[in-house]
Amino acid sequence: MRSIVVAVMLLAMAIIAEAQQPKKIPRIGYLSLTSPSFSSPYRGAFQQGLRELGYVEGKNIIVEYRFAEEKLNRVPDPVAELVLLKVNAIVVPGSSLARAAKKVTTTIPIVMASAGTPFRDGLIASLARPGGNVTGLTNMVSDLGAKRLELLKVVFPTLTRVAVLPSPIRPGLERAELKEIQAAAPPLKLQLQILEVRTADDFERAFEDAAKTAVGALAVTRDPTGLFSTHENRIVELAVKNRLPAMYPRIGYIRAGGLMYYAEDELENYRRVATYVDKIIKGAKPADLPVEQPTKFEFIINLKAANQIGLTFPPNVLALADKVIR
Repeated sequence: MRSIVVAVMLLAMAIIAEAQQPKKIPRIGYLSLTSPSFSSPYRGAFQQGLRELGYVEGKNIIVEYRFAEEKLNRVPDPVAELVLLKVNAIVVPGSSLARAAKKVTTTIPIVMASAGTPFRDGLIASLARPGGNVTGLTNMVSDLGAKRLELLKVVFPTLTRVAVLPSPIRPGLERAELKEIQAAAPPLKLQLQILEVRTADDFERAFEDAAKTAVGALAVTRDPTGLFSTHENRIVELAVKNRLPAMYPRIGYIRAGGLMYYAEDELENYRRVATYVDKIIKGAKPADLPVEQPTKFEFIINLKAANQIGLTFPPNVLALADKVIR
């Protein structure tokens, strides 16, 4: 009888001790291709999403931030650090960093905030069933390239020739957005000049070619290789230098001083990423979490950039914008 009482007491003490054990706080990796200052709005949107789900950094969640400082070749090192820290998931901006992270780990969940072509890049099996360790959100909307071209024509009705900066050629990469733009050009009575850029050294020459043929505007496409996103400032500087009104596919170009932007609401995507992190923390597998497509879009006009190139927008054009930067 005494031995039974002792056993019961020991069991009760073990249960109490286990209950008093501090709960393991989930740890998330956040990887940015840019600098801490440049990525601040995106990081802030992600943090807002976490707060809305009840997470407080340092209390019930830990976020490990790593920044590649615009050097894609640096990415494997911070990813390896995050793997050693045994993070529950790694948040990345898009396809280029997802590919780099996937080369380092095929087990830790990778959550994309705004991926371009995750299916064509071999990162997921399908939007509905990703199938591996990568999931998240995509900016993959089939007609955005054509929509940007249409907006250029609306803003500049007399426009006849547009320079297009398509994503660099990469083996196995289908430049779908360029095809959309090429299909949309004839009905809009627009001629296109394709500016081929393969490395950062090609930007200057490409813009010089555009200036020689007197194009009236520039359309920049998405770039899943990561080259454009690491040189957004340079692209904007060259557009201003050549006095080219430009339509951009990422909000980062506007922050760098770009003129116009039309795409999905990127900050909303980063806020939504937190829901994926929450589900993974609670046991969901990335293979079973469908990749979401954007539903919220925005058109932004930057009047400060317009002043730099001596451009004035009429009130009816400004009325089309979701946001006007003055």
